[in-house]
Amino acid sequence: MKSGMTLCAIVVALAGVLPADWARAGDDDKHAVEVALSKFHEALNTLFTGDAGPMKDVWSHADDVSYMGPVGGFQIGWKQIEPYWDKQAAAKLGGKVDPKEIHITVSPQLAVAHYYEKGENVIAGKPQPVSIRTTTVFRKENGQWKTIGHHTDTLAYLQK
Repeated sequence: MKSGMTLCAIVVALAGVLPADWARAGDDDKHAVEVALSKFHEALNTLFTGDAGPMKDVWSHADDVSYMGPVGGFQIGWKQIEPYWDKQAAAKLGGKVDPKEIHITVSPQLAVAHYYEKGENVIAGKPQPVSIRTTTVFRKENGQWKTIGHHTDTLAYLQK
């Protein structure tokens, strides 16, 4: 019982120091995150044509960003992630994927989107289905929502 009372005391103490809107973001933030997620997928589909530029634009370039993509692996920091996008663009996977069944949680500074990416890539001229679970994390930086994390299931046809 004592530990439960201690936890309650900690929560009450934190409530006094956190901003009133800490746990809640406005409708404008939710809409802005929806737009950021849409731009992420526009950039991803452009990447499949061989152009990494838009993908580089939607990401934060901070040292704490992370990427765990469909090839596998775990890149941390923009210095590791940026060359990965160049490599993916060079593969010219073709096709298109879109987010489906999106669930977004937004606070004033961070947002998380859980969803499926569905569509296809084209490998050696043959369409390959994409249907993977995805989490994308955003942070508001200088008033813009930037991607700071992206994690997907792996796709066997991309692993080597």
